[in-house]
Parts: sequence; structure tokens; C-alpha cells
Amino acid sequence: MTLASDPTVSTGRFAPTLPAPSWFHWALTYPLTSNFVEVEACPIHYLRWPGPREGQKRGLLFVHGGGAHANWWRFIAPFFTQDFTVAALDLSGMGDSGHREQYSAAQRANEMRAVIDAAGLGPNPFVVGHSFGGFMTMRFGADYGDEIGGAVIVDSPIRRPEERDKFKPPTASRLHVYDSFETAAQRFRLLPAQHCINDFIVDFVARHSIKETNDGWTWKFDVGVLSSRRFGEPFHEHLQKVRCRAALIFGQNSALVSRDTAAYMSELMGPQAPIVEIPEAQHHVMLDQPLAFITALRALIDSWVRAEVA
Repeated sequence: MTLASDPTVSTGRFAPTLPAPSWFHWALTYPLTSNFVEVEACPIHYLRWPGPREGQKRGLLFVHGGGAHANWWRFIAPFFTQDFTVAALDLSGMGDSGHREQYSAAQRANEMRAVIDAAGLGPNPFVVGHSFGGFMTMRFGADYGDEIGGAVIVDSPIRRPEERDKFKPPTASRLHVYDSFETAAQRFRLLPAQHCINDFIVDFVARHSIKETNDGWTWKFDVGVLSSRRFGEPFHEHLQKVRCRAALIFGQNSALVSRDTAAYMSELMGPQAPIVEIPEAQHHVMLDQPLAFITALRALIDSWVRAEVA
């Protein structure tokens, strides 16, 4: 099931309200379509940016973090359309996708696979996952890595065993309800908590994170997706078992991925896996340093493409 391009996606209450650079406005006005595909009886929403030579482009899939949504990639994806057909999905329980009684990484890997097929991203697309989406990308790479050209993990921490046992993931027990859209947008906070100098980006993603209910305005994600069970799988094993090229991008000032954590992840991925540190970035790398992130990701994927034909 496919919907036409949504003309309200950057207008009305969704329009940016803060001064922003020209590159940001260009990215938001780049043509895209809003689409759904059903996966295991759940509607999965995704955005798709066609390249200038439709049908001749390799694919690139972006996967968001916990409690986030596809619009976190709205200002990133258009920079890749010269070389790729690009899609960004809402994982189940988040964004505009449907909710489930229970969630698992195996289901979400299947959601990613279904979007790759529905959006026409194959064969051998690249997958980029941030934070929680990076963990899902690890599972995807372990299950279906032979179907993709490479997996990029963005600031998703796999800690050493002694640190892993001490880690207690943050959870949410309920969603706050606000009396107006604007009140909800003003209450939006990044998790883990951090200041972001690009307040125009934070405002944009906040405005796409809200839905109206009978009781008022609240966040789009299902509170069940932020239970401690989301980290219950052995993702360190998934990372070791990834059946494709893999790389890590992390923020210099990340609260989750330290240089020691990155070094441990490098051990798991092997010596051929690039490790890229983005200066001045915190955990939300593409919000903190979007242009540096775009540059690093383009260079990384380009090196993989060139290696294929060398």
C-alpha cells in the first residue's frame, strides 16, 4: 500500500519554526513519498527519496533510534540521492507505524527487509542504523547480511562484558499528555539528555514526534518499545556474526560510546571494519554535526563501492 507524497510533511504545524541554514531547507523540500508495507500483520511506514535515475540506483536504508522515527533522517537522506534510492522506516511501535503486543529484534529485522523490498532498494543495499536502530542493524546483519552491501552502526554501544553487566537501560512507564501541540513540542527532550546547538533540527524532529489522542497531545511511540526487554538480546554476538562489511561511526563526546567502547566493538567486528569518530558530536551524531556525518558516511560507503569494482 503506497500513499502519494504528503504535502503537509513540512508545512503547517510540521514546518520549521526556527532560523535554519539553506541546506536544511533544501533537504526538507526534496521530493519524497510516504508509504506503508504490512509486516507480520503490522503496517510499517517508510519515507522514500527517489534518485534522479529511478530504477538505476542502488539502495540505502536509514534506521532510527529508540522512540524516534523516519523524519530524523529527513535532512540527511537527500544528500545521498545522487547515488542511491533512499528510504527511512518507522520501526513498529514508533513513528507512524502500527503497534504490536510484543516487540523483538527478529521482527524488526524482518520489517527492515520488507521495506528494502517494497522501496526497491535491492540488490545489495547499504543499511545505516543509529542508536537503537544500530542494534537492529546488528541483528539484521547477522540474519540477512549476505543480502546487503554493508552495515553502518551509528553510536550504538556494545560494552565490554564487565560494563555490560552493570548497565541499566532507561525505561518509560507512561506517556505524558499535553493540552496542545505547541506545549508538547516545547517539552520534547533528547534521550540521553544533551544540549544540541542545532535547535532548528531538534524543533523539527519534535514536531514530527507528536500525535493527537482523545485526551490531548502525546508522543507517537508505544511506551512498550522502551521497556528494558529491548536490550535483552546478545547484541554483542549479533555484531560478531554480521555477514557483511560493517563500520562504526560515533560521536567524540558521546555519552554512550567512548573510545574504549569503540575499540571493543572494533575487536568484535574485526580489523577491516572502519571506526570513524565525528569531532564535537554527542550521541545524536546527525543532529549535532549533520554535515560532518554526511561527509563521513558518504566517504565510507564510497570506499566500499569502489572496493567492489577494484
